[in-house]
Amino acid sequence: MADGTQFPFTPAVEAATSPFWEKVKHHVTPMEWRLHAPLIAEINRLKREKNAVILAHNYMTPEIFHGVGDYVGDSLGLAKEAAKSDAAIIVQAGVHFMAETSKILSPEKTVLIPDLSAGCSLASSITGADVRLIKQRYPGLPVVTYVNTTADVKAETDVCCTSANAVQVVEHVAREWGVDRVILIPDEFLARNVARQTHVGIIAWKGRCEVHERFTAEDILELKAAYPNAEVLAHPECPAEVLEVSDFAGSTAAMNDYVLQKKPKQVVLITECSMADNVAADAVGTEFVRPCNLCPYMKKISLQNIYDALVHNRHEVTVDPAIAERARLAVQRMVDLPPPAVPARYDLVKARHHVDVELI
Repeated sequence: MADGTQFPFTPAVEAATSPFWEKVKHHVTPMEWRLHAPLIAEINRLKREKNAVILAHNYMTPEIFHGVGDYVGDSLGLAKEAAKSDAAIIVQAGVHFMAETSKILSPEKTVLIPDLSAGCSLASSITGADVRLIKQRYPGLPVVTYVNTTADVKAETDVCCTSANAVQVVEHVAREWGVDRVILIPDEFLARNVARQTHVGIIAWKGRCEVHERFTAEDILELKAAYPNAEVLAHPECPAEVLEVSDFAGSTAAMNDYVLQKKPKQVVLITECSMADNVAADAVGTEFVRPCNLCPYMKKISLQNIYDALVHNRHEVTVDPAIAERARLAVQRMVDLPPPAVPARYDLVKARHHVDVELI
């Protein structure tokens, strides 16, 4: 099959993909499904043939997330699952730093990313050279780095964190190092929101996710006025002012758990658009109001280029072994911390008390 050629929608394809259709039928039209389903069937056949798995991030479109994803979730969770897998090939349905993290944790496996231009505004905001300069400026202070970063940045880091455990990691390293300040990079808004949850002083970098930085407190107040019964759940990469007027704040895993456990009648997820579509498949009875900020990088991944990646072994992601070894230590130190009983939520009472950070 040449790139872009369509497979036929046969009765066999329809039968093989019917469980996935049940998951996505409220978000994908029947006409679109006739194009998606044959590719889904072929991709799933190729995975078996080539001993491959697909890691589908929460921000993938529903046909990828539910149709071909073997492991779904946030970036670190996906990489950890891939490391446990017996698969020889990992296809990263996400952005480039996620593929690097998978390679760091699974150096013996072939890691493919369907589109090399699937980058990240936050990850590209800082380099390993920047971190070395930061450490020179603040000698003796531990560096905690958000996992949404490149391998060379992780290699200069003491411990990595996620949005779900950032407060826990910051407080842990402050105790271990015997310091009252910690460098938390590169997401400025995550750092500001963490600062409002802890007494540890935070030194931050001015990096931002272009999806989450576009949300404003005015947006949330307008949504609440238009949908007074809706519960608003915000991601901690949003500005602190957004969290102040939200009903809940937490990582994508915490948002997912909130919806599935509390079963709100109406909910707004203040994050990337596809997250709501993917959670909705399992949240029967909850209406999702969708304020849409699409991630242009995540949307570079499609069923077609996932298929092409598997057929042509395109595009392999490599990490210099010396960098990978040091980056692996930073990730492993985080992994070795005792996991929280539940995904961390951000205390919105604390969040309303202004705590400043030192911005580098």
